[in-house]
Amino acid sequence: MTTPPSESALDTLPIPNDLNTRHPRAQFYVPVLPRPSVKSLILAIALFFVTLCTCLTAGTQFAVAYANKQAASIDEFLRALTLFYKNPAGLLAGLPFAGTLLTILLAHELGHFFACRRHHIHSTYPFFIPFPSLIGTFGAFILIRSPIRTTRALFDVGASGPLVGLIFAVPALIYGVLHSSIVPAIANPDPTQNTVIFGTPLLLRLLDALIHPGVNPHFLLLPPVGRAAWVGLFATSLNLLPAGQLDGGHIIRSLSPSFHRITSILVPLALLPLGRIWFVWYIWAGLLLALRFLRTSPIYDPIPLDPPRHLAAFLTLAVFILCFMPAPIIGL
Repeated sequence: MTTPPSESALDTLPIPNDLNTRHPRAQFYVPVLPRPSVKSLILAIALFFVTLCTCLTAGTQFAVAYANKQAASIDEFLRALTLFYKNPAGLLAGLPFAGTLLTILLAHELGHFFACRRHHIHSTYPFFIPFPSLIGTFGAFILIRSPIRTTRALFDVGASGPLVGLIFAVPALIYGVLHSSIVPAIANPDPTQNTVIFGTPLLLRLLDALIHPGVNPHFLLLPPVGRAAWVGLFATSLNLLPAGQLDGGHIIRSLSPSFHRITSILVPLALLPLGRIWFVWYIWAGLLLALRFLRTSPIYDPIPLDPPRHLAAFLTLAVFILCFMPAPIIGL
């Protein structure tokens, strides 16, 4: 995930050689800082370790559920939280989940980070968002400190994160499906047990049909590594929503600014009916509509995308379709 740049940084950007002779404000530009600040690095490291702790808690709960062939449980997650002061060593059971998920999220954000470096865009290091929840985190993001000058740079920054993250998520998901347990009871858990049901993205359905022919994908109990991959797919689908300053919004805007303005209105409206299935969509719809009131920095060189980038745009659309779930988590 990336956040929009500040217009105040406009006069601190370098102009690539191919723009020096034709950019109307080239004479105002000076080189940007070569790397993010030390303060940014310290904050990024601190947030990473706090997120590691919350993900270890979530992973411990998934490890217990997998070992006992049970559905994920909010009650079990709350018990895992107590391990911080009762038995910290018990949280090591959550390491496979935490390590896999943080690797996927870090790969996603480093895709953005190095795309920014390639296009001389000043950004922070990746910041993780710790949150004591069933999945352990709200994801990660980078702050972009300078304008994105060209449509090609806008596309590269938007598409690099989801595509790089998927390279790490897919092998973990394949491992998860290969080592999954078939437990029909998790599709219809006892409502008195405070358990949750996880949605099944299209990619998981395809892998299930290939590896476990004839088995209902809702019966698959994924091991912690596979569940971490599931969270990675979930985060990817959210980032690829074609609206606002999300990765999908950057991609759509690089293809057509006018279409981006339309989708930034239509996507939140389309999420409202889904809120009846999963109430969190109401929150997302509100956030995306609120982003409409933020000023979007202009693109100073709207050079069209080349054929490889058009192909990559279709690839990101396929990734979104493979990862999106109308009801990701039921019971939470």
